[in-house]
Amino acid sequence: MGVLTTAVLKKYFKSVCGHLRTTSLLCGDTFFANVCQLPAHRALIHRSLRVTIFDGSDANFELASTAREVTTSPIFIARGLMASSASAQVFVGNNLVEGYKASMNGDGLRILDHLPQIIERGAEALTPAEKELLKWVGVFFRKPTPGKFMMRIRMPNGFAKSEQLRAIAELSRRLGNSVVDITTRQQMELRGFTLDTVPEIFEKLRGVDLRTLQTGIDNVRNINGCALAGLTPHELFDASPVVHELDRIIVGSKGNPEFTNLPRKFNITVTGCLDNCTHCESQDIALVPAKKAGRLGFNVLVGGKMGSGGFTVASPLNVFVELFQAAAVVAELIKIYRDHGPREARSKCRFAFLIEEWGLRRLRAELVARLGRELPFQGRDMRGSTHADHLGVSTQKQAGLMAVGLCIPTGRVNPDQLDELARLSELYGSGEIRLTTAQNAIIPNVPADRVAELLEEPLLKQFSPRPSPFMRGLVACVGTDYCNLALIETKSRAIALSEALHSKMGSGVNPLTIHWSGCPAGCGNHQAADVGLRGFKAKIDGKIVDAVAIYTGGRTGPHATAGREILETVPCDESLPDVVAGVIQSYRFDVEAREHAALSDPLFAAAATAGLASWRFARELPAAAMPA
Repeated sequence: MGVLTTAVLKKYFKSVCGHLRTTSLLCGDTFFANVCQLPAHRALIHRSLRVTIFDGSDANFELASTAREVTTSPIFIARGLMASSASAQVFVGNNLVEGYKASMNGDGLRILDHLPQIIERGAEALTPAEKELLKWVGVFFRKPTPGKFMMRIRMPNGFAKSEQLRAIAELSRRLGNSVVDITTRQQMELRGFTLDTVPEIFEKLRGVDLRTLQTGIDNVRNINGCALAGLTPHELFDASPVVHELDRIIVGSKGNPEFTNLPRKFNITVTGCLDNCTHCESQDIALVPAKKAGRLGFNVLVGGKMGSGGFTVASPLNVFVELFQAAAVVAELIKIYRDHGPREARSKCRFAFLIEEWGLRRLRAELVARLGRELPFQGRDMRGSTHADHLGVSTQKQAGLMAVGLCIPTGRVNPDQLDELARLSELYGSGEIRLTTAQNAIIPNVPADRVAELLEEPLLKQFSPRPSPFMRGLVACVGTDYCNLALIETKSRAIALSEALHSKMGSGVNPLTIHWSGCPAGCGNHQAADVGLRGFKAKIDGKIVDAVAIYTGGRTGPHATAGREILETVPCDESLPDVVAGVIQSYRFDVEAREHAALSDPLFAAAATAGLASWRFARELPAAAMPA
């Protein structure tokens, strides 16, 4: 079917309507159509529709104020076809997903009711709508692996247990392709299974208190938090209960239709950690540790994102909430986005764009109105200026216990490794495993006198607690192996580059973060790293090749800034390690110059002495302090 245009609309309405009270259809025009007969309902219907044309391909249909209610549901056009819908406002053209949701009465979870019929028809018969709607229950069609699917598993705050890892390993080995990925949202993805095995996988996961609901598309994704929440001495408080309360409200055990019809995906981080171990500033909502008038709680950040036009740093909403209020405030902010967020072009539907339209004051006022009470202004951000990855051996606040963070290069594991990780967590710890936003894993609660023995285990030769400085901060998205959107392969290429850098530059350098994204969606958080690489296809010497754009200087935390693109097109060939090594040398010189200038500034020195992290690098450095 062709693209829905104003000409198509006009022709269609002339074929099904008595007349059109307009002679032309232009962007922004509104016209009325007296609908005399709708084939979809097979009945004589008289009603008036008001139609507003947003652009050449999008239309919004709603009942005019004088319309006579004759049918039980409004109607909408999707690519030139008339269909029924329970939604009074449906956008089509660039945002077909809104039409798919409307076919489920605005609740994508209803695809579960159709799952037996979908399985019976088989993967080859999946419609475009079904491929999207299955994501509401965590089942993802993958173009690179026809007939083989991915399942995304919710793990709030990255908390996992040994029996859960064993269940995932068993499913991957028996029903999947023995590939499991830890994601930057502290969860796991099971790969390579067939559609007919979905009910069995669901049952197995439920048996170990895991679920896959609302893990994709227009839902609140897995909620992030400090992987060592409740354990690290470097936290203002344990924020993980807020994460789990939010997950219970938004998803629960069976899903919650109140939160399944968002305009786009929605990312949340809640942390009490002072060491910036999560990417708060890239989230739609982030709660960060704060103190106000002696009370402990959170400052609220809103409107961050990675994709949809690049890294947008979240802004302070000028709200302080205590722990017992936090979940309710976040839930209300999500509902504001649900009710008022843009739903036209998919690339412009994130929370950041509603905030851009409204402004922070209006958003805050709407939140206050919905809650029915005033909210105190923000407190003092208690986070420091450093960034922790929780790798290696670290002391817990529980006396005599240690946490051992293991580097899992690019987060990819196989079933045998998962089984062994589960065994080690039981043998040396308490059977807990914590996943990080850098795609790594931590074994907590290890008695201090058993750490040395754990460090000698064979698995730790593969997943080192003391990785090279170029492997320690390595993050990579899935890439073309399994992703529908990726433009280049990322994971093996990322590991090869880091190994080459270690060979060239040695281990006597400070660790740095190197993040790979296979496309502009930015799932590898490439603009939040010291060095970021974004993949694409380029034509060089008449040939289409894999290439990357290189970014530097990205970071999250109180002084968050988006990485800046410094090299537009670098082919992914044998010269890439030399190019990146040169970038690292230049970047380190730039950072050292900035730090030296800051330390010599009396204002910064005084702020550092007072512990005011938010002052650091708050002013532009003089040009003389910058390297040429």
